[in-house]
Amino acid sequence: MRKLFSRPVLSGLLLIILFLITGLFAPKWLLFLCTMAAANGIVSLGIVLLMRGGVVSFGQGLVFAGGGYAAALLSGRLGVSDALLLTAAGGATAALIALPFAPLLARYRGIFFAMLTLALSMVLYGVLVKTDALGGSDGFNMSRPTLFGMRIADAWSGYVLYALAVIIAGGLAIAARVYFASSRGLVSLAIRENELRVEYLGASVRRVMAANFILAAFLGGVGGALAILALGHIEPNFSYWTTSGEFVFVSILAGHYSVLAVFAASFLLELVRSFSSAYFPNSWQMALGLFLLAVIRFLPGGIGSLIYVFNKNLFSEGKRGNE
Repeated sequence: MRKLFSRPVLSGLLLIILFLITGLFAPKWLLFLCTMAAANGIVSLGIVLLMRGGVVSFGQGLVFAGGGYAAALLSGRLGVSDALLLTAAGGATAALIALPFAPLLARYRGIFFAMLTLALSMVLYGVLVKTDALGGSDGFNMSRPTLFGMRIADAWSGYVLYALAVIIAGGLAIAARVYFASSRGLVSLAIRENELRVEYLGASVRRVMAANFILAAFLGGVGGALAILALGHIEPNFSYWTTSGEFVFVSILAGHYSVLAVFAASFLLELVRSFSSAYFPNSWQMALGLFLLAVIRFLPGGIGSLIYVFNKNLFSEGKRGNE
């Protein structure tokens, strides 16, 4: 067990340190882009977690907005300003939102699961638009967060939020990698292949799927809180179906083979969208669509399939050398 987890954990820690050092020399626009990519990557990681069990959520905007609104309300109404507390509160709130629906959704697969999650997300969108106390369709702003009780200087605010996003995203990515390699994580893959055999082996498919849905909701809430901290504004569109579609976009682009690929795909999406909207302001959605079609055509398993094949070849060459 120790050998299984030592390599991913060590690699993850080294990558976190590398990104923290690199961020010191990056321009502000790139720091913001990477912060949003990390936040959205965490949300998409939850969809990948569900994809390993054979389902795809088209309503991840539900927990994304839930975590964001929780952080913004705690900051604006209760005066909680610590970024770590707001992020944790966003994840906990999203998990609580998902908890009553988990047993129901665990019964469904395919298009039924996708449409039910989408319906829940759009119900929240309708409630948020009609609630004047939450700003209605315009939403509301939130003040700049603090860290460990200290106010962040203007010159360092971008890097501090970037560093916070990198550390949280890296920690959750390591935890997800460990979970994927655990017995419950491997059972999820077995459910994707044949649910009936998993039941015959004594595992509860519904419990595993319900637990995965709650974990995915927690990840979505954490990502939503981080995004709101970077943007400083929350609005009902965070729960709209197009927002959920972007997370599905990243998940398909990444595939379910690698955790690192999820964040790489999220960064690529932010990069393509940023430059496409700058150079093709009236047709940037078409550029994103063409980009996704190219990936599906030449990498049907997603970006993660490249990493999977590389690791497989690397280990096979190592075994041959030992022989």
